Amino acid sequence: MKHNSDYIDKVLERNAPSAGGGFSEEGLKRAEALIALYPKKRSALIPLCHLAQGEHGWITEECIEEIAGLLGVSPAEVSGTASFYDMLHLEPVGQYVISVCTNIACMLAGAYELLEAAEEKLGIAAGQTDTDMRFTLEEAECLGACDTAPCLQVNSRFFGPMNSASFDKLITDLASGALAGVVPPHGVLSRVERVFALTAKDTDDAGAIDSKEAGQK
Repeated sequence: MKHNSDYIDKVLERNAPSAGGGFSEEGLKRAEALIALYPKKRSALIPLCHLAQGEHGWITEECIEEIAGLLGVSPAEVSGTASFYDMLHLEPVGQYVISVCTNIACMLAGAYELLEAAEEKLGIAAGQTDTDMRFTLEEAECLGACDTAPCLQVNSRFFGPMNSASFDKLITDLASGALAGVVPPHGVLSRVERVFALTAKDTDDAGAIDSKEAGQK
């Protein structure tokens, strides 16, 4: 397996959200590479938002301005698009964003009791972040893991079924770093990089091969 670049290693070492700032020099290079994958620059808007959030833990105002400039759109369009998605945050959140599902399957299995236990354990209500910027607690409508109800996500990683005792252990493990190899800092979608970069040419070639094979069947 290819060893991660210094960029990814540095992102994984982030232990708190940034106070602000734009893309790093390497981040800008990656932004330009992402844009090159799409026939229209504007199509890269959400991937660039994820890139910014991976660097800072949230989408800073400076990154919004830079994304707008790179794509030739207004900052309002960038922030308006980002604000539509629960995965994207326009203000600082904790190192670990905990999303407790309270939809019907989880509710019947004790989700509200789990949420209440989480609020008591963390000392914050749903929608809040603790003063150490370690944990943010959210109530989620549905996480699509009904077979493990009641479930939750930590930075988009699934845990379940959960109860107050297992939640307490989860928090202890997160705080101690015991799960650092499983749960990356908030905003980091993947802890590893592709061995080969995806390019527009690769996509075109793959499509041609698929079409040819389909015609032979």
